[in-house]
Amino acid sequence: MNKEKDDIAREHLVKHRNTVETLSEDNFYNTVQEIADICSEAISSGNKIIFMGNGGSAADAQHLAAELMGRYLDDRKPLAAIALNVNTSIITAVANDYSYEDIFARQVEGIGKAGDVLIGLSTSGRSSNIIKGLMSGRNCRLKTIVFVGEYIDDVKNICDKILSIPESHTPIIQEMHIMSGHIICGIIERNIKLKDETAGFEAIKN
Repeated sequence: MNKEKDDIAREHLVKHRNTVETLSEDNFYNTVQEIADICSEAISSGNKIIFMGNGGSAADAQHLAAELMGRYLDDRKPLAAIALNVNTSIITAVANDYSYEDIFARQVEGIGKAGDVLIGLSTSGRSSNIIKGLMSGRNCRLKTIVFVGEYIDDVKNICDKILSIPESHTPIIQEMHIMSGHIICGIIERNIKLKDETAGFEAIKN
């Protein structure tokens, strides 16, 4: 193997592993559990999960929406989820007629309702359209959650929950975001399954 390529691969894997180890020493487990519980409660109450992101985070947003609407691991009913970055007509129209900063905020105002959960993904923690979208979500009484890297100053006062990855390297942050999202989807499926089983048991008992 080419030594330079080998060094790049090893360096990346070491950084990935070190970040995972850091998360396991942090409040990570409690945070993902709390986020999953918020989402599960919203879905069980007839509300939806709304994702938004730019670039690679846009791909992660629609990926996680698909895990819920389709399935993650279990065969079960579809869970209401949508990604705001998938409709290019809306995005380009709002960006053209208003501004790029408004592409998510305007959609949140249009389809968001009290009790929904809004999840923004931003590796930098500084994306103006994500911040404005979260602010709109808060104004519309949605639960607001954000996945970021180590910088949280711009979002700490507008979110109910913050999943912060203690890292500044964008690719590693993105890898941790999708890993976290998968864990959250797994917990949501478990929560929904347990709730359905409990409801079925109560129906039989009564």
